[in-house]
Amino acid sequence: MLSERDREGVGCVKRRLVPIEWDEGRRAVRLIDQTLLPAELRYIDIRSFDDMCEAIAMLRVRGAPAIGVAGAFGIYLGLAERVPRSADEVFGVLDELCPKMAGVRPTAVNLSWAVDRVRRAAEYAARRYEELDPSALLLAVVGEASAIAAEDAAACRSIGEYGAQLIPDGGRVLTHCNAGALATAGWGTALAALYVAQEQGKRFRVWADETRPLLQGSRLTAFELAEAEIDVTVICDNMAASLMRAGQVDLVIVGADRVAANGDVCNKIGTYGLACLARMHDIPFFVACPTSTLDLSLAAGDEIPIEQRDRREVTHGFGRQTAPDGVEVYNPAFDVTPNELVTAIVTERGIVRAPYGPGLAALTRV
Repeated sequence: MLSERDREGVGCVKRRLVPIEWDEGRRAVRLIDQTLLPAELRYIDIRSFDDMCEAIAMLRVRGAPAIGVAGAFGIYLGLAERVPRSADEVFGVLDELCPKMAGVRPTAVNLSWAVDRVRRAAEYAARRYEELDPSALLLAVVGEASAIAAEDAAACRSIGEYGAQLIPDGGRVLTHCNAGALATAGWGTALAALYVAQEQGKRFRVWADETRPLLQGSRLTAFELAEAEIDVTVICDNMAASLMRAGQVDLVIVGADRVAANGDVCNKIGTYGLACLARMHDIPFFVACPTSTLDLSLAAGDEIPIEQRDRREVTHGFGRQTAPDGVEVYNPAFDVTPNELVTAIVTERGIVRAPYGPGLAALTRV
């Protein structure tokens, strides 16, 4: 059963999950172990750097914004473990931990972005405090991690308010993977639009792709939408085309793990195929993400590093062998959707349409 905290929400949203938060009393990061969903809702306490790296790598916490928050707190946990006795020791530990954390999952830019932020917070504190007290530097790091979490929650709400404008009353919405509360520190990105639309009294139906091979759509998206009493139906990934052809999809909305300067979008594998299908059937294809997911240092999507995951996710998914021994497996976690297939990108600072380069650049100057 969900706790009272998990039942809290705004308006008619019945339950909104809190997947990650700093628990000062426990001196730990409380996570929902998402590998156990939907069968079991279990919170785990992360108290060490290595445990946080493992949680991110094994997808106990996942979703670009959420792993950014997790990574930031992970750096603090690593510093607290080492008990550095001087500012020099603090920065020596940061030199070791920051690259390790940023490399755990290299595709989602939020992770390296958050790690860089807590590093800069320590550097700022070092310039500010003449005595260079290491405890002050650690406070600066955990304070910045907490700020990242709070900002993400506020950004998600704002994304939802902009995105809800795109959800028609009576609409039929297709989404892929999980871009909801479970992927963030707040309301989600793509699903935030649905939660706010629900608050506004709109009625709509959601098709949730199962999202092979780890089934984030059927395990996570369907779980949290059902908890919020939103009409959701799970479909296999290969059913989307027939639904579109039958006129059962009015729009597609997905999240993102990185967006290049030209508006190319990197998201869960299978997103590109949906974008192609949406274009063929003249269906709007929307992307929702915070501005922290924008990576304007990359000109285009072909520069985004694509994480390759364990072959056993395909051959032995959820413990059962489904492919012959020794067979080759190609298992990229993400693909890139060219900007020309994207109808609009929804952020906490507004909705951007093509041409994306100037619009995205303007958002980062706000």
